Amino acid sequence: MAKLVAEANIPATLSYAGRVERTKPQPLPKRIGGYGGAQGLAEYLCAEQVTHVIDATHPFASQMSVNAINACRETGTQLCALTRPAWDSVDGDQWHRVPTIGAAAEYLQGMEDTNVMLAIGRMHLAEFACAPQHQYLLRLVDKAETLPLPKATALFSRGPFSTEDDIALMRDHNIKLLVSKNAGGRGTYSKIEAARHLGIPVVMIDRPAIPERAEVHTPKDALDWVHHTSTS
Repeated sequence: MAKLVAEANIPATLSYAGRVERTKPQPLPKRIGGYGGAQGLAEYLCAEQVTHVIDATHPFASQMSVNAINACRETGTQLCALTRPAWDSVDGDQWHRVPTIGAAAEYLQGMEDTNVMLAIGRMHLAEFACAPQHQYLLRLVDKAETLPLPKATALFSRGPFSTEDDIALMRDHNIKLLVSKNAGGRGTYSKIEAARHLGIPVVMIDRPAIPERAEVHTPKDALDWVHHTSTS
């Protein structure tokens, strides 16, 4: 998305929440950090004379998306969400769907100890402290000095990953259960394919509900939306 916007010579700023320490190089100016809620974002939009917002946050960053909806409504700013379609189960998948990360932790709390690949990122690991009996495999982008889980192995790497590598990873760690957010897209789908190949059950966490808004699924469609709403 940033590449397309830069190539179209559209003045823009790429905004990061600041959750990841090492961001990839981008062809647009960056802004890192929060805004202070919807009101702070509204003030920023006015101060910077922003006309369009593309919400390309993670599907589970629901508070930021809600803030964007409210701030754009207050300021009359055009808003469109660039989202990845959610994953659907296919033949061979063994999904147990849960509505929230907390529900996934409760599900694991009631299980006997096993080897779990916990693919949820760093922010919500502490919620699984209620199920300390498991041996957890974590794959994180940034190194963490301490982990809230007593039996955990952490790998630090950035996707996308291949299905073959994830099959080997799950075999090497004797994984018996995968816990995943329904992030959608191809970048991290390899773990779902690997679990299917190995017959490993998946605890799939549903996406949080977001109020209705304009939505597209490709960067090109997002850029077309910018052009259309700039001339309509």
